[in-house]
Amino acid sequence: MARLPPLRRDLDLMPSPVEGHPGLLIRDPFRYSEATLVVPPALVPLLACFDGETTEADLRERLARLTGEPQVSELLRHLVGTLSGSGFLEDDVSAGLRRARGEAFAAAPLRDPAHAGSAYPEDAEELGRTLARYLAEDAEARPPDVALLGIAAPHVSPEGGFRSYAAAYAALPESSGDRTVVILGTSHFGAPEKFGLTRKPFVTPLGRTLVDLDVVEGLARAAPESAVMEDYCHAVEHAIEFQVVFLQHVWGPGVRIVPILCGPFARSTLEGGRPEDDAGVAAFLDALGGLAAREGPRLYWVLGVDMAHVGRRYGDGFAARAGESRLSAVARRDHQRIERLIEADAAGFWALVREEGDDLRWCGASPLYTFLAAARPGGGRLLRYEQWNIDPESVVSFAGLAFSPRA
Repeated sequence: MARLPPLRRDLDLMPSPVEGHPGLLIRDPFRYSEATLVVPPALVPLLACFDGETTEADLRERLARLTGEPQVSELLRHLVGTLSGSGFLEDDVSAGLRRARGEAFAAAPLRDPAHAGSAYPEDAEELGRTLARYLAEDAEARPPDVALLGIAAPHVSPEGGFRSYAAAYAALPESSGDRTVVILGTSHFGAPEKFGLTRKPFVTPLGRTLVDLDVVEGLARAAPESAVMEDYCHAVEHAIEFQVVFLQHVWGPGVRIVPILCGPFARSTLEGGRPEDDAGVAAFLDALGGLAAREGPRLYWVLGVDMAHVGRRYGDGFAARAGESRLSAVARRDHQRIERLIEADAAGFWALVREEGDDLRWCGASPLYTFLAAARPGGGRLLRYEQWNIDPESVVSFAGLAFSPRA
């Protein structure tokens, strides 16, 4: 008897938020499929059958026990067909969707907005008013008297993190001065020890960016083992898109950027050592460091990074609430890491990340380390630190930081 194809491991699974439709909501964060399913509570345990080992006969037997009916062929076909047709199984359907989406992104001349209308307004005037309201949080802030190398801002939903966004972007001068902005963002879906590049200008409701193609092409040539050109993750990732929106609001739509998605440094996190012990990572960091040394003040650096992820959404067996005692301990550990960041201590920062295999789940760890290792700031300042309940039982922490160049 044929084995059932496995359920894709890269899907979003969460309790259904749809009133009157309880169960498990399934959706595809890669957007290979636009389908969204709510699996009824009684059928949720059956998803365990889609593990690549269970057969149709096994599923048939479980369905018969569940329903008390011996004839379950139609229900079996419906369950398998719905999951497959939605692109949620590792089969020919999902492979075709993945291939088509990748080819379409590679061929597209522009990187279209993926989160307009959901994470922020898709109408340009409304977006401008919204961002102005967010940034008014630090309207009295002024750029520091010292030179600015770059900033780190959250990539959490702007609605939830606007105070830290405001603190970071208030540190920027009024004009980019014709500089290129290297944007280092977390690659939530990218492969470990890889860096995602794209030549495509980003488009948002505010307009179209420029891309420094010479820099992008140079990085791709210098580190072919770890640089992924036209990485499909750019099509769906929010970590850079949110920074682009804020940069366009502050400096105008035609800001010139180098968008880089940083995959997790999983090998170093789990096995020890430094990220650059991986030859591909080392080559990319060397290339980016060489760029920083050559270009110096022609570059600004903007990081789209969140910090700790705690609570039920992230696999913890407890409900997390910002400000409670358990989260006070998280804040203390976050600040220990932040202290290493503002001291520009890459080795010390990474030593703290590696503790317990990064049980704090800092999703911004790889962009932050990449920045410290390549740009080599002289130091930094913590502008604001926050914790936010992304849902009633889960918390994300983030901050706004500013960095200065070496004297």
